[in-house]
Amino acid sequence: MEKNKKRILKIDPYLMPYEKDIEQRVKLYKEKKKQLLKNKEKLCDFANGHHYFGFHRTEDGWVYREWAPNADAMYLTGDFNGWELYGCPMEKGENGVFTVHLSGKDALKEGQKVQAVVIADGQTLRRIPLYATRVVQDAKTYLWCAEIEDTMAPYPWTDGSFEKPKTPVIYESHIGMAQEKGAVGTYREFIDNVLPRVKKGGYNTIQLMAIMEHPYYGSFGYQVSNFFAASSRYGKSRELKELIDTAHSMGIAVLLDVVHSHAVKNTNEGICQFDGTVYQFFHEGAKGDHEAWGTKLFNYGKNEVLHFLLSNLKFWMEIFHFDGFRFDGVTSMLYHDHGLGSAFTNYGMYFSENTDRDAVVYLQLANELVHSACADAVTVAEDMSGMPGMCLPISYGGIGFDYRLSMGVPDMWIKMLKESTDEQWDMWRLWHELTTCRNGEKSIGYCESHDQALVGDKTIMFRLCDAQMYTHMSKHTPSIVIDRGVALHKMIRLITATATGEGYLNFMGNEFGHPEWIDFPREGNGWSYHYCRRQWSLADNTELRYCQLGEFDKAMIELAKKENVFGKKAVSQWVHQDDKVVIYSKGELVFAFNFNPTRSFEGYFIPTGKSGKYKAALSTDDESFGGFARVSCDYVYKTKKIGDKTGFYCYLPSRTAVVFKREGK
Repeated sequence: MEKNKKRILKIDPYLMPYEKDIEQRVKLYKEKKKQLLKNKEKLCDFANGHHYFGFHRTEDGWVYREWAPNADAMYLTGDFNGWELYGCPMEKGENGVFTVHLSGKDALKEGQKVQAVVIADGQTLRRIPLYATRVVQDAKTYLWCAEIEDTMAPYPWTDGSFEKPKTPVIYESHIGMAQEKGAVGTYREFIDNVLPRVKKGGYNTIQLMAIMEHPYYGSFGYQVSNFFAASSRYGKSRELKELIDTAHSMGIAVLLDVVHSHAVKNTNEGICQFDGTVYQFFHEGAKGDHEAWGTKLFNYGKNEVLHFLLSNLKFWMEIFHFDGFRFDGVTSMLYHDHGLGSAFTNYGMYFSENTDRDAVVYLQLANELVHSACADAVTVAEDMSGMPGMCLPISYGGIGFDYRLSMGVPDMWIKMLKESTDEQWDMWRLWHELTTCRNGEKSIGYCESHDQALVGDKTIMFRLCDAQMYTHMSKHTPSIVIDRGVALHKMIRLITATATGEGYLNFMGNEFGHPEWIDFPREGNGWSYHYCRRQWSLADNTELRYCQLGEFDKAMIELAKKENVFGKKAVSQWVHQDDKVVIYSKGELVFAFNFNPTRSFEGYFIPTGKSGKYKAALSTDDESFGGFARVSCDYVYKTKKIGDKTGFYCYLPSRTAVVFKREGK
């Protein structure tokens, strides 16, 4: 470890003053791992709670086990016994584990409703089983309960030969709002209607949000109640398996947007106070409450909590064949103040008393587990703090993620669009924000996700065009506002996708400039689904300009994948503030951006760094993409030596980006 530890210090010399903190990070991880794996078993063997707890078929019936250390007694109730609360007692064993065996293969039937009855401190508590794999809401009473479903029964998977893509090009998706109808979409509809679009658009990965069951639909799935239950709103578990199996057959990997940063505080629906105590899973007092989110915070220092969460990760990979995870709320996990209001302006802020070292250890264990369960699995951290070593191997003293989301980039775009005119845009700030990252750590670039589309905010296209999107998106209705919006929408996506990070993410519909915001059904909007859907018909209508944006996105991704753009570091050739021009290269491609709103440059010098012949491989000004066809894709540009620079002269129109490809010497 001593040798590897020096690797992280060599990668980031600014960590030298915090060498002891890195050593402590490694020490705590090793100690916790040793503590958990007493019998020298593998972490992958430890994380098997889902095989023991919950409901399982046996040769002669069913067995149900539950962990409730504070409970004095437990019972199982449901359809099977006419909801008699105390008719099916459970036997209490060691460590607060309760068990009941139900004889007869039909003792429990799929579709039957059940609840756990917990007797604790003189109270009778009706709870949903912790490892329930299906949780449903009664249409009349609105109460939630578990439903018997043999989720772990064998499924005829066909994805044995599936090879995960080396570079994730992610289509962030929400099953429920992925349909155009004003209702909750289903797994089956996603298979039929959305997966073909993902494939056609060139995306090789989908990131599924809101899969883990949550009682409030409007939480976007980020207030989880039942960690082992695939949301019943969208259909049965078998249909989710079919979705993932189908995606794999199309060459598309599937990531789960996993929420282990907090849990819903509801007691009737979730895991909070299951056995009558808060401390079963969470910190007590103020430390256990996230004031901004109104949720409960896990105690990552408790071994039983680690067992629950690690088993949860393995469950989703093993039973549903998820290819990895995007971990939500990592910043909130890492710091006791959840990173709220912290600018993280110096390294000391990462290693202070504010850092939750137990959370760091959990994330290390989680990454080790995921990658030991599947060597080519992908983990992505949603961390805005820039924690050093987040995406470095654990053996280096890192935390073990494969990628972090470049969260500063979408914030930059929104700030630029809100607070300044095109003429005021700072090209140096733009280049710095797009390309700044920690040495040796990979990131996922994106210009907007679901966060920028929520009600109260605006998507980039809506912010660019506002009300004219309702009246002037027809190809036959000229508008300088729409022209500007269409031009910048393409440029923003192209420079973000190709200059930022080693992967790319887009929220569904944003690729074609989906209008308006996302607003889930709630009392304030009359429980309307009008803004909680995707209007795919806009992209399919060839008379509207949405289709042009969609076609550009498809061409952009096709070129980036073909030329392996994501695997290369962008090299700046030219950043000019007055001209509003940014030029950089990746491999055999040279990217030239003219953000100037009024000036087109005749004979602009394009530095290439390499001599040879170049042609325009992609132009945002192409007529098929809603441009004005001012750039020829047939003309051959020959480089020449100008002083100490090699390049060529070309016409670079205003609000246009051109990708030139080296065709030969």
